[in-house]
Amino acid sequence: MPSIASESGGRPPAKAAPGMIWLRPERTGRGPEPAHSRAEIAAAAIALADADGLEGVSMRKIAAALGAGTMSLYNYVPKKEHLFDLMLDAAAGELTLPEQPSGEPRADLTLLAHEQLAAMRRHPWLPQLVVSRPSMGPNALRCTEFFLGALADSPLGGGTKMQLFAMFNGFVTQFAVWQHTAAGEDTARWQADLVDYLGGVIAGGRYPYLAATLGSGAAAPPDADSVFADSLDRTLTMILGPRP
Repeated sequence: MPSIASESGGRPPAKAAPGMIWLRPERTGRGPEPAHSRAEIAAAAIALADADGLEGVSMRKIAAALGAGTMSLYNYVPKKEHLFDLMLDAAAGELTLPEQPSGEPRADLTLLAHEQLAAMRRHPWLPQLVVSRPSMGPNALRCTEFFLGALADSPLGGGTKMQLFAMFNGFVTQFAVWQHTAAGEDTARWQADLVDYLGGVIAGGRYPYLAATLGSGAAAPPDADSVFADSLDRTLTMILGPRP
């Protein structure tokens, strides 16, 4: 049976372009200096998403913001999924972290969680991308490395540590989603309806544990920062164990 190489005149078949943007060099080193960079394109896309959500992001609008031709941008970012990867990594680059963990795991992970939440508050669209696309760019890997460095002295296995990192990220992301939703225009009305509904349900006596739990709560709900701090502390106790 003739080989593929012999059928194509002795040349091996062309290798398909990598599907991951991080495997594609930003430039080949040949030809003139590119007119734009991935960082510029990501920054323009983030500005659009901050203003109008992910639905407001398009190559046409990015090109207009950069003064470029729409089709020319596909030379830098071949697919919209690649654009999302660049946006995710640019947002991860906003996190202010030390080069190395301090050696105090709870303090290090508290810092990481607050930096992540701050980025998600600045960019309300960010949680949607975090839960839908794994972020593998250099800035995201820096955050992963910081988390794993904080757990360097833990006897847990590598697979368990990565599962805990996913749980940690999931907690911060879900909190950001909750806070953003709670700030919506209809939230106050929904909360008032919820109080009325639960009051009627509890009065029926069918849910005594729920009644006791709600009856022991504070008169006024704590602010979002307090809720985050308390919930984060419980999450870190699951990851690190009780405070010494």
